Amino acid sequence: MRKIHYSWVVLAVTFIAIIVAGIIRSSSGIFIDPFETEFEFGRPMISFAFAVCLFLYGFSGPFMAAFVDVFGLKRVMLNSMAILSIGLSLTFVMKNEWQLILIWGVMLGIGSSLFLTVLSTQVANRWFVKRRGLAVGILTAATATGQLILLPVLANFVENYSWRAAIALIFLLSTIMLIVIGLFMKSWPGDIGVKPYGQEEDTTEQLHQYGNRNPFRMAISSLLEGIKAKEFWLLAGSFFICGLSTSGLIGTHFISYCISFGIPLVTAAAMLSFMGVFDLIGTTISGWLTDRYDNRWLLFWYYTLRGISLLFLPFALAQGSYTWLVIFSIFYGLDWIATVPPTIGLTRHKFGVEKSAMMYGWITASHQVGAGVAAYTGGVVFKVFGSYMWAFLLAGGFCILASLFVILLKKHNPREFV
Repeated sequence: MRKIHYSWVVLAVTFIAIIVAGIIRSSSGIFIDPFETEFEFGRPMISFAFAVCLFLYGFSGPFMAAFVDVFGLKRVMLNSMAILSIGLSLTFVMKNEWQLILIWGVMLGIGSSLFLTVLSTQVANRWFVKRRGLAVGILTAATATGQLILLPVLANFVENYSWRAAIALIFLLSTIMLIVIGLFMKSWPGDIGVKPYGQEEDTTEQLHQYGNRNPFRMAISSLLEGIKAKEFWLLAGSFFICGLSTSGLIGTHFISYCISFGIPLVTAAAMLSFMGVFDLIGTTISGWLTDRYDNRWLLFWYYTLRGISLLFLPFALAQGSYTWLVIFSIFYGLDWIATVPPTIGLTRHKFGVEKSAMMYGWITASHQVGAGVAAYTGGVVFKVFGSYMWAFLLAGGFCILASLFVILLKKHNPREFV
């Protein structure tokens, strides 16, 4: 029997860690109504706290990439998961709005940053030479799939027990994940005497070049380099719209939008879960396609199709038909974060393997600015108009604009670049 390369073990541990971090961050949509009811927090304030989380986890990304280069992948993963666990435990004693912002904005934002921004790139760059696109696709799928599949479970806990029971569940998951990371995660293939998957020559040391440099200086210098390149702005601009149209809008407000049409909480969460199943399929396939086809055209079609689906959603809900809602969930789910593997591929192509993690971290920061804008303005739109319709229609239009951004990038043949 052929021995499994340890790269796949690292991939599995990372996959589960991303799922746990993803469900912790994305569970915010489940708690909007309970927090509003119990603490009498206004919806704009709750939306603001969640927007801070989205903003911070995005802008922490490039610094997390630098911390990994200086302090090691395993150590940064352990510290990040510990912050998530502590933040969840503090939720049980939360009483005031500033505590909501500190816990669900600052702590959970920083704690989830590594897992939901640059971790997939770091693991793929360090542990894979062949199948990098596929590895990124699998790990990216975990970002949305795990959080969406577990949402109905949390919704059931909220509806049948209390929001505290739901918090206790994800706190338990984060604690278990700390143990798993401690036991099985490794920072480099060389730590256990193996080479990255698919590598024949011993060239792994090239990625150690940063040594003991200042991580903050490393992150800022990469940003200064990036802003001089047209490709950086085009990728960052399209990713801003990606964040606006996914975690910021759908991830934060989809459940509340469904509830406003009389759809039960558990059913709305189940729709998000349904999207997660198809996200796993779509994003994994996207990773496979990223290794083979021009990444620009992949992004063009992903953004175009996502825009069409968002324009369709208000119609689906207005029809009061679960069939139309299921159709939307399938269509949108396939494209939830399929944009990530080709975006990473284009970043790696432009800036090289060694710099790609931090560069992608800054591009992801733009993604999270878009997510934060949508998370906050979605709540404001609902307060002003009594409906989320205009928020979703505008997001659909912006996705069409993003498809035009990416097609301006230079032609990219992934078969000529590893």
